[in-house]
Amino acid sequence: MKVRDILSNKGKVAVALSGGLDSSVTCFLLKNQGYDVCAITVKMVDDAKFEQIANNAKKVADKIGIPHYVMDLSKEFKKDVIDYFEESYKKGQTPNPCILCNRTIKWGRLFDFAVDELGCDFVSSGHYARIVDDNGIKKMYPAKDLKKDQQYYLFELDQRHLSRILFPLCDYVKDDIRQIAAQNDLPSKSSKESQDICFITKPMTTKKYITDKFGVKKGDFIFIKTGQKVGSHEGFYQYTIGQRKGIGIAWAEPLYVVKLDAQNNVVYVGTQDDLMQKSLTIHDIKMQYPNDRTEFEALVKIRYNMEAKSAVVKLDYENNTGVITFDEPVASITSGQAAVFYDKQDRHLIGGGWID
Repeated sequence: MKVRDILSNKGKVAVALSGGLDSSVTCFLLKNQGYDVCAITVKMVDDAKFEQIANNAKKVADKIGIPHYVMDLSKEFKKDVIDYFEESYKKGQTPNPCILCNRTIKWGRLFDFAVDELGCDFVSSGHYARIVDDNGIKKMYPAKDLKKDQQYYLFELDQRHLSRILFPLCDYVKDDIRQIAAQNDLPSKSSKESQDICFITKPMTTKKYITDKFGVKKGDFIFIKTGQKVGSHEGFYQYTIGQRKGIGIAWAEPLYVVKLDAQNNVVYVGTQDDLMQKSLTIHDIKMQYPNDRTEFEALVKIRYNMEAKSAVVKLDYENNTGVITFDEPVASITSGQAAVFYDKQDRHLIGGGWID
């Protein structure tokens, strides 16, 4: 009998380990469930802060008693995620770097390394989502902790990924995870929540990061209903659709950013009703499982932290584009964000695309 068979009859699994709470408990749970577990920490940014991340991850792996690998993907992360992030703002879009990181880093190069180089049967992470087998088709459902559910960020995964993914946190809420870490004295037991944009750390803000990158560029605020100039700004890239704070214009009603003109450095503002739209177009569609329906009803999210809304989805597979028409108008449709659609009956993830 091989050593690996003695260690586990469930198979070998690699966990993307940041050293934080969720990924640490993921390693702990999988080992306790009888898997042959190893951990992989990705170096995304070449700075001193990463050394602390790697050290924290190593302490967790040592505590649990599992092998620990470090992958230096800082050049790839710069090209695939940071450059994309910056270019999106330059074009007047609002990017979603977490989805790109999932596609190219975690479920791209890390996944391939785990399967092809380490010979892993499965790959895991601290994401909150549930994978269910439906007659041989893997589908992604919400996790128990709906406040933490992360299906939205994972819409680009397909059957190749889903067939090898383990998400052990799907049956827990966040308080359970903290309790498990504390009871087992994991080094991450006091870790704080991770931030959305990992390469922009406090006290740096996204606005300051972008302004440092592109400089100050004076432009006009235009009231969209009348075309009237109502103020000045220091660069359209400092704003995003739906933004209310930081506009600094005295008005009878609250003003919001409703449109960005990157070519002319104009920020259009309006009242809340100007934010409302019923339809949008998408490109670069990804489906999580084979699907030949060209028109169907679904629940749709156009950003992570919103309630999914009822809509009709029409897809053009030949051109990889689509049109989504909501039953009722929704606020702040934003170019560069993802529109993700879910089944109306059981809320499993069907697919998604990028908003034009």
